[in-house]
Amino acid sequence: MTSDSPVKKAIAGRGGSTVLRAVLLALLLYGFFLGLDLMGLAFKLFGKGFAETLIESTANPFVGLFIGILATTLVQSSSTTTSMTVALVAAGGLTIEGAIPIIMGANIGTSVTNTLVSLAHVNRREEFRRAFAGATVHDFFNWLAVLVFLPLEMTTHYLARTSTYLASALEGVGGTKLFNPLKAIVRPLAKWVQDVLSDSGALVLAAGVLLLILCLKFLVDLLKVVMTGRAEGVLHRTLFRSAPAAIVAGVLMTVMVQSSSITTSVMVPLVGAGVVTLRQVFPYTIGANIGTTVTAMLAALSTGSTASVTVAFAHLLFNLSASAVIYLPPPVRAIPLALAEAVGRIGAENRLLAAVYILGLFFALPILLLVVTGTL
Repeated sequence: MTSDSPVKKAIAGRGGSTVLRAVLLALLLYGFFLGLDLMGLAFKLFGKGFAETLIESTANPFVGLFIGILATTLVQSSSTTTSMTVALVAAGGLTIEGAIPIIMGANIGTSVTNTLVSLAHVNRREEFRRAFAGATVHDFFNWLAVLVFLPLEMTTHYLARTSTYLASALEGVGGTKLFNPLKAIVRPLAKWVQDVLSDSGALVLAAGVLLLILCLKFLVDLLKVVMTGRAEGVLHRTLFRSAPAAIVAGVLMTVMVQSSSITTSVMVPLVGAGVVTLRQVFPYTIGANIGTTVTAMLAALSTGSTASVTVAFAHLLFNLSASAVIYLPPPVRAIPLALAEAVGRIGAENRLLAAVYILGLFFALPILLLVVTGTL
């Protein structure tokens, strides 16, 4: 990339008009979303059949939790894991009680995407510290939610009983399937790239990661320019003017794009650039968690299956309950924030530990448990 390129001019402001910056921002965001979609397609090529086998393999709640984590990490989509789980429940191969830990694990597994996105900042220490903290606050919120609600569910069946009651009340109610504009724009090109690369998971993954890193490199620089002054002020007065506004923004964005991974990942560059703070992105992340269950609920209602609606309600109740218990009380809210800040500092000081964190938490730990229990 030469110093006279349009990208450099737009970012540095030399000859870059507002229109050019807007076009460049749109292209970089498209490339960013395309990279994410390619990564998702690659992981599905690697692991969808394996994930289906995993979900069918046990009813043990602890093993189910880690199956949910690993399956979602492999297919890069909590919706896919949830759909497979719902299908098994509907077919009688899995009980509602057995499905709930898998759903909890899917919540954790879906946060791997934005954590992977933060690695694109790894060569800029301060940016990486902020980006890694902004990504891992999602991880710690989900882990804390499981620590609270998995034992509660095992002893009281709170989620299973409540979701079954709510689903029976809505039995026979039809739903609607949302149009996903982002997938409609990005997926055709992503599928074309997949076809060109002969459905090779490794090549599709490499293409996705390369595109993601390239787009993020320029996206962060451009955001620093675009989001200074008036634009940053507008962002802070609208989406992030308050915690409730950020939660609503997270819900609405996720309902529109039907992917909490995309909703949270797109904020990582903003956190890395210092445009949005960790405390501002935390409630937005919670909104994304809730939003992904809203889309699942609409999809479940459209099937007319009581089992589908029950699992979707369990997912929704889990995230709403976790938000109330973990985010609303300030002392509890401080725990995931403090952990994310600590991990961000440690990761910035030793970038290798950041990779160990991702590989260990999302891959090695679940695989080890599944091997020890004889599931694998």
